Amino acid sequence: MVLFICTHFDSHGRDRAEIYERLGRKVKIAYVYDVIYPYVKGGAEKRIWEISKRLARKGHEVHIFGMKFWDGGAVLTKEDVYLHGVCEPKELYVEGRRSIKEAIYYARKLIRPLLKEDYEVIDCQAFPYFPCFSAKLCSTLKRTPLVITWHEVWDDYWYEYLGKKGVFGQVIERITTKLTGNMIAVSDRTADDLKRVGVKNDISVITNGIDCGTIANLAASEEKTDIIFVGRLIKEKNVDVLIKAVGLVKNEITAVRCVIIGAGPAQNELELLAADLDLEVNIEFTGFLAEYESVITRMKSSKVFVSPSTREGFGIAALEANACGLPIVTVNHAMNAVCDLIKDDNGFRCELSEADIAVKILASFDRRVAMETSCLESAKGYDWDIIVAAIENYYETVTRS
Repeated sequence: MVLFICTHFDSHGRDRAEIYERLGRKVKIAYVYDVIYPYVKGGAEKRIWEISKRLARKGHEVHIFGMKFWDGGAVLTKEDVYLHGVCEPKELYVEGRRSIKEAIYYARKLIRPLLKEDYEVIDCQAFPYFPCFSAKLCSTLKRTPLVITWHEVWDDYWYEYLGKKGVFGQVIERITTKLTGNMIAVSDRTADDLKRVGVKNDISVITNGIDCGTIANLAASEEKTDIIFVGRLIKEKNVDVLIKAVGLVKNEITAVRCVIIGAGPAQNELELLAADLDLEVNIEFTGFLAEYESVITRMKSSKVFVSPSTREGFGIAALEANACGLPIVTVNHAMNAVCDLIKDDNGFRCELSEADIAVKILASFDRRVAMETSCLESAKGYDWDIIVAAIENYYETVTRS
């Protein structure tokens, strides 16, 4: 998939023979993202952590540079992965939107720690953009290949997010696409979006993944529910529409139960909506669940996973639901990459309306047993071990070029 990759030698002038000799045994990798799993749980940080710990098991030296969410020293070793806390954590959201000040603060604090050592590859997550410029600076000074991993492309969505000020976000995003020729997209949809905004070089699609073995070995929770949502409680997830859909489903199934797992700035508003619609008995808000296993066991005790989001770069939780045998109901939207996971009878696409979501939920109840095999089969190709093999091969290509 990679047609041309521009690579530099490092500051100590190592020649290709030495780099080749190191490859296949141990590569030193730096991941750059402001938040670190499991202190914050989202798709990007989950991806970095799952890939990092598997690369470390294979003998690579892996470092993650983020904000310091733990007590003690600035560097913490966890499962043979080095976590670097470059600064004290700041609030990620202000009035429901990602904080620009936080992103700039982290980007500024990142430079000195990232320059302390030499790395074979620096892999920086595109969002929230400003750290990419710090990573580019370090990459240039150290003559280290920079990879930027894209989870989604906002483009015109910036205007919906910030109004007229969205032009600044759009411009910064476009500039970020020019920082390196080495790009990973987590979905075909994101790769297409990058090409649409002018990226000419080849883009490697390496998706997110799931831990199929762990999921298969976990038992269902004793707390049975019919509908499950897992994700951050923010505007773009449209959990309010799901709540209204549950109200419609209740007209058909009085005792229907829905569990909403996750936390975020919209939680209080959503709880009030559920109360206003007389759904307090039907809808459970668990808040943030610290243990991954707790989320999976709740999935296994449910019947359908609903993702009403209109903005998803990939959707790991949806894949995990498929691996639990649950069909997916998701919104058909240009910025929702979960739509691309729906194939071979493993779920339903719907419009962003409580009526259509309710119809698809009821359809999934009727066909759940018949769809279970398709759901399980769809998930198998996304095991993290498969994804890590692709990443390892990609880094080797970048370093050898």
